[in-house]
Amino acid sequence: MLRTHYARDLKPGKVKVAGWVYEKRALGGILFVILRDSTGLMQVIAKRDKIDKRILKALEELRRESAVVVEGEAVSNEKAPGGFDIVPDNVKIIAEAEQLPIDTSLGIKTTLDKRLDFRSVDLRRLENQAIFKVQSLLMQEIQQFLKEQGFLQIFTPCLQGVPSESGADVFSVVYYDKEAFLRQDPQLHRQLTIAGGFERIYEIGPSWRAEVSHTTRHLSEHRTIVAELAFIDDEYDVIKLEEQMVIYAMRKLVKDAKEELKLFGVKLDIPDKFPVLEFPKLYDVLDEIGEKYEHGRSSYGTEGERLLGEWVKKKYGSDFFFVNRFPFAEKSFYVMRVDDDPTWARSIDLIFKGMEMSSGGQREHRYEKIIAQAKEKGMSLESVKWFADFFKYGVAPHGGFSIGIERLTMQILDLKNIRDATLFPRDVDRLVP
Repeated sequence: MLRTHYARDLKPGKVKVAGWVYEKRALGGILFVILRDSTGLMQVIAKRDKIDKRILKALEELRRESAVVVEGEAVSNEKAPGGFDIVPDNVKIIAEAEQLPIDTSLGIKTTLDKRLDFRSVDLRRLENQAIFKVQSLLMQEIQQFLKEQGFLQIFTPCLQGVPSESGADVFSVVYYDKEAFLRQDPQLHRQLTIAGGFERIYEIGPSWRAEVSHTTRHLSEHRTIVAELAFIDDEYDVIKLEEQMVIYAMRKLVKDAKEELKLFGVKLDIPDKFPVLEFPKLYDVLDEIGEKYEHGRSSYGTEGERLLGEWVKKKYGSDFFFVNRFPFAEKSFYVMRVDDDPTWARSIDLIFKGMEMSSGGQREHRYEKIIAQAKEKGMSLESVKWFADFFKYGVAPHGGFSIGIERLTMQILDLKNIRDATLFPRDVDRLVP
């Protein structure tokens, strides 16, 4: 290896470190070079009257973002990044950087489009390093919770022979001599896995939506973490699971990502329980906040979502809340309805800081109901046969949810655009890099 120590594990004595030149400055007779590796910053210090001229020249000629290896003596210094100064004995340039196309300094406000044009350089910014560390930790913590709850990780197809759900907003691709489609959501295959006798499953993977959208919260390709469980009483078992999972992960994140959250000035308030708002009573709240919708036919839009977030925060002091029992008129054929009042679906959303993070609920497991609801939605029975037929063979009551990974990251860190929470965003206008 080219190093003996990372920034996070420096200690007094001989060290060999590797990283990128993050910053360089001269103060009096001292040259400071700040290096960055994947764990943090470290300071190389050279006193002009005490250091070998060859090493001093090498340090002076370093360009920002060049990859270097430095050998020397680590000396404790509480004021230095990482708590140490490295007095160099040798400096080796591994890869010299040309003039950077964008500024990678902390806090620099280069336009988003330009940053995405040079995304691989942009990712070196400390803010971006922090964003994706938070995202990674979040996924690890969610998976740890699901593992402890007995969930099995699965992988469902990204290519489908028929369009998802209604068939709208899908990407078609050439599949040998026929047309195939990129999935909108792995929902139906998760249900077929439950039908196959797997009681608790989860998956992390991509989905695609061919929506012509230029908003700050939508992508053409996004990732989700999804869970499904069998033998539930109703959708409240799904609510309970998702609530426990989010609370577990967020509390762990507060401990494991202190520096990253601090960098963004984020303080997470994590309640012990999330409020649940239900239709049709929710129409009264919507009326109160000035949002009018047709009862039993529609729920609310983006603005209603935001205003509901403000209302819940004021009334309950929570950034999180669930919405339950949406109008079935705007839901998919596979959603279970409330038998006593079929206007409403056992369908749930999780809202965080005024934005939808997940959708889910209880699925219909009765074959006759699935067929009847597909007909009601005007769907061809032939188009759902590949899915519906398996429900003839004794499928347990089940439900689940799908959380958008980029959206959740965006809201945790109060980012203004979901593209900042995506390594290489795909949208209407961007397919490279």
